[in-house]
Amino acid sequence: MKTSKGSKFKAKGKDSASDNSLKNTAKAVMEQAEQIWLAGLGAFSKAQEQSGKFYETLVKEGAVLEKATRKLTGNKVEEVRGMVETTVTQVKERASDTWDRLEQVFENRVSKALGTLGIPGREELEELAKRVDELSKAVRSLDAGNRAAAPKKAAA
Repeated sequence: MKTSKGSKFKAKGKDSASDNSLKNTAKAVMEQAEQIWLAGLGAFSKAQEQSGKFYETLVKEGAVLEKATRKLTGNKVEEVRGMVETTVTQVKERASDTWDRLEQVFENRVSKALGTLGIPGREELEELAKRVDELSKAVRSLDAGNRAAAPKKAAA
């Protein structure tokens, strides 16, 4: 058990490095977006002062910059979403495996306790049911044979 815990921590370390990298990238993108926003506000203020062509140029450049920023952040969002979905799937699988193991341990302990008390288990009950069916068939066959033999004796 000790080695499996160790391997889990190692795997988390690798994932955490890529998580940190993504977080740092996302943080940098957000900081750049904030600076762009502030620059845009400043440019808007200047444009109102200076008017006309300068304002139109800034709008065009802003649109280009916004498109590039959205593309960059959009890719990172999809990457992060994929990582989250993978992690959720792994957690579900681990929980399911743990639950299955717990259920098996419980079944084994109950079976052992019933055996200690002399109560037959499922396999023993199934075997007994088969044996009762076989005996019932044998009794019916003997009973049918006796009924067929009884009228012959009366006729003789």
